[in-house]
Amino acid sequence: MAGVMDSVNQRTQLVGQNRLELLLFRLGSQQLYGINVFKVKEVLQCPPLNALPGRNSVVRGVAHIRGGTIPIMDMNLAIGRRELPDIDNCFVIITEYNRTAQGFLVRSVERIVNMNWGDIHPPPKGAGKEHYLTAVTQVDGQLVEIIDVEKILAEVSPMKEDVSEGVIEDGIADKVVQKHVLIVDDSTIARKQIQRVVEGMGIRTTIKKDGAEALQYLKDILASGKDPYAELVMIICDIEMPEMDGYTFTAEVRNNPDLKKLHIVLHTSLSGVFNEAMVRKVGADDFLAKFHPDELARRVNDRVLAITGESLLPPDAE
Repeated sequence: MAGVMDSVNQRTQLVGQNRLELLLFRLGSQQLYGINVFKVKEVLQCPPLNALPGRNSVVRGVAHIRGGTIPIMDMNLAIGRRELPDIDNCFVIITEYNRTAQGFLVRSVERIVNMNWGDIHPPPKGAGKEHYLTAVTQVDGQLVEIIDVEKILAEVSPMKEDVSEGVIEDGIADKVVQKHVLIVDDSTIARKQIQRVVEGMGIRTTIKKDGAEALQYLKDILASGKDPYAELVMIICDIEMPEMDGYTFTAEVRNNPDLKKLHIVLHTSLSGVFNEAMVRKVGADDFLAKFHPDELARRVNDRVLAITGESLLPPDAE
């Protein structure tokens, strides 16, 4: 595993070029699965697991790794299949999602492949509503399924999704009654979470599943003769998406003279200083790590006040 992780550490500069690297792994069959290398902190042989009272059945136990305690989830169980046997001979992929670390138990780890987001596609429409795929691709003629980890985490360890009292200013929706928020995300769970916050504020939403679809939507607004600035409060956009990632989408918007001033918040489970630097590089207005409803609501609240010309500061601070 050392060789695999050396590659992980050396290859993080593809972001911003509409490229990614997938760490390929297998579960209980010959089917190949993939996870974005940028989410991976470490890959190791499954360590001893300690039972966790009252745990979700997907969590096989907790492991003490580098001074911390990390829950280890059986990826095969998480997608509705049998638990992986003989876990002593399995591997654990340690990841960071939504500012927390977690481990996923897998049968084997294969290799890392360099991909273009244009070669990553949404799941087939016949996959059904309960599938756990966020995208699919092909490597050497073999189908690779990319699992919707956010869906798994939302089911195993549900996060608070309601906005706290007092965060949203009274009457905020009345200030932008003719406008809506464009939400761009390939994860069904993430889209619903964002939509619930924004529509809970009384503001309408439009949903798109990837950057290419969202960019076409904006171009269609222009083609219809409408003013996108009059239509949209802001755009809340994921980074990791099939067809076109959030960085590329943002760069495309900024390069279009009729769209370049739209307010874009990149909202992603990818976190860290590197991503904040990329936000500045591609020209996004803000970066927000998923998923914190109060912080998201504040971003929307402040944006509404900004476009209606109202101060974001208390009177005594002006």
